[in-house]
Amino acid sequence: MKFRPCIDLHQGNVVQIVGGSLQESDQSALTINFSSDRSAAEYARLYQKDGLSGGHVVSLGAGNQEAALHALEAFPGGLQYGGGVSPENAATYLNAGASHVIVTSYIFNSGKIDLEKLEKLLDVTGRDRLVLDLSCRQRDGDYYVVTDRWQTFTDEKVGPALLETLSVYCAEFLVHGVDVEGKQQGIEEDLISLLGMYSPLPVTYAGGVKRLSDLDLVQALGQGRVDLTIGSALDIFGGKVPYADVLKWLKNNPV
Repeated sequence: MKFRPCIDLHQGNVVQIVGGSLQESDQSALTINFSSDRSAAEYARLYQKDGLSGGHVVSLGAGNQEAALHALEAFPGGLQYGGGVSPENAATYLNAGASHVIVTSYIFNSGKIDLEKLEKLLDVTGRDRLVLDLSCRQRDGDYYVVTDRWQTFTDEKVGPALLETLSVYCAEFLVHGVDVEGKQQGIEEDLISLLGMYSPLPVTYAGGVKRLSDLDLVQALGQGRVDLTIGSALDIFGGKVPYADVLKWLKNNPV
């Protein structure tokens, strides 16, 4: 299991939020757990120094372009970029240093994946530089992909069929457990088990980590096949899990 670092941006600042609170129409509803005095580029250089590649820079709304590009330029080839990616702008982030671009909402149409739009995107990125974000929420006992800042349920159920179908179009999956994202109240164990069992590609899970031992839990549940992101719980984002201890854990659990 790899640890994938993150840089989440809101209005140009590095933040950690409660994921389900992000709404385009009502910014006052946003719950911010942490806002940093350090720039996105500083976090990128920290991850580069510690050899933590494969993380992601995610833009949560407008006003983040400059900060995102500076982070990508600070760690060339070491970070993925997500947030409003389309065929028209994907090359901008790749040329700035992103190893991959991450896409969700663009490839959906009326609650279903639009393979025509996905093919159009692939013409720009190629399969090897595209990550599909299948962040999801639970409904009626199953997990469904959510779009539009994680507010809109699609018809696409996260399971073996969807993972297999999409695996021919991308290099990796990114999956936030949106119901627990930013709450530090526990991970989505069933979702991690599902991903570990059925994902044919590298997959990164994010959401709900509250203690260092969750790394062991994710490694076990995901059968060593699910990578992990920790946001709000890390001390470098105002949480209680020491970043230094995560580095020690990685040293003791080499991939």
